[in-house]
Amino acid sequence: MDIKHDINGDIKEATYPEQRVQTHRSGYFVFNVGINVETIQSLLDRVNDAQERFCSVPVLPDIATRLDKEVIVSSIFGTNTIEGGTLSQEETAALLDLEENAEAKEEKERRVTNIRDAYGIAENFAKAVVTDGAGAIHLKEFMITDLHATITDGLIHPRNVPGQYRDNEKGDLTRVGDEEHGGVYVAPKCLDDIQLLVKGFLDWINSDEIRVLNPLIRAPLVHYYFERIHPFWDGNGRVGRVLEALVLKCSGFKYAPFAMSRYYLEHIDEYFTLFNVARKAAEKHETYPNTAFVEFFLGGMREVINKLHNRVNTMVTGLLFQVQVNDMFQSKTINMRQLTILNNLFAVDYDLNKLQSQPWYKGLYSKLTPRTQHRDLVQMIELDLIQVAKGKKIKLVLPGL
Repeated sequence: MDIKHDINGDIKEATYPEQRVQTHRSGYFVFNVGINVETIQSLLDRVNDAQERFCSVPVLPDIATRLDKEVIVSSIFGTNTIEGGTLSQEETAALLDLEENAEAKEEKERRVTNIRDAYGIAENFAKAVVTDGAGAIHLKEFMITDLHATITDGLIHPRNVPGQYRDNEKGDLTRVGDEEHGGVYVAPKCLDDIQLLVKGFLDWINSDEIRVLNPLIRAPLVHYYFERIHPFWDGNGRVGRVLEALVLKCSGFKYAPFAMSRYYLEHIDEYFTLFNVARKAAEKHETYPNTAFVEFFLGGMREVINKLHNRVNTMVTGLLFQVQVNDMFQSKTINMRQLTILNNLFAVDYDLNKLQSQPWYKGLYSKLTPRTQHRDLVQMIELDLIQVAKGKKIKLVLPGL
């Protein structure tokens, strides 16, 4: 007994036949939903509630653009770091600020721009589905291989060929995971087996019974079973996370799908471990082997959506604050120097030391005395426009944020 999605977002018991694939060298492989309805429903309700509240907040175009950029940077940093990427989030952001067609000079940079390009491909897939009114996406093999070809394009690997599946020789095993995270899994071996499994996976995930599943259930199952097949020499994790996001995006989730990669990085031990928990539960023929993995995913979606909601609220507060200080400038309550400082606090993360090191800030006071600089700061504090919080470092904090 597994789950089916109804029009109210609830899930109910339904029987799904298992999809069994007999391979040549890797035994038989089983695809099934395998989730405990009673456990999942309350989590699903919380995610749906968080999404409804988030969608009820009006998002201005400027805020939408900023939020999208923040999510993409954080997501690419997350998924890249999970797979051994070395660029920091700040370096990732700086690289993505370059022109879209700018050529990455080093492999560590190419990893980032490749993921950016793969996200663009996924967005195009999702837009096509939404435009056609198809609802749940019908995943195609070319989507998988195109994403992989883009993600691993130009990256050095002794065996990986972008867009092509593995073909292990006899005795050459692909081991996934480690003992610290629940054990080592030997992935399917030869090309014939991988091709059989990808076909079986797509037949199952695109079947009428599975396509009507709530996308919050279908998406993590896509992610989990793709990683179990592990069809490529390199890039499987990055591709799997994009496939998960693609299913969600086609179902109306806008920012959270890509944001999940950062959540997985922040909970990386649990993330890796739960793949093995689900696998071992299936090997023991437990009734609901995938419950723990989907629970983890749903907890992540709820956390991510709530963080996005809070971030939008902060951005809206910031815009209202800027309207307030512009009015104060027009009434000559504050001067141009103070207006410039207040309008640039977001860019320096409210850090006083960082603020005072900016060339434009130094230019404001280059011909003025330190006393004038101090007086401007004190006046902004007295007007309750900023607060100076003393801790490990001095920070400028907007009231109410």
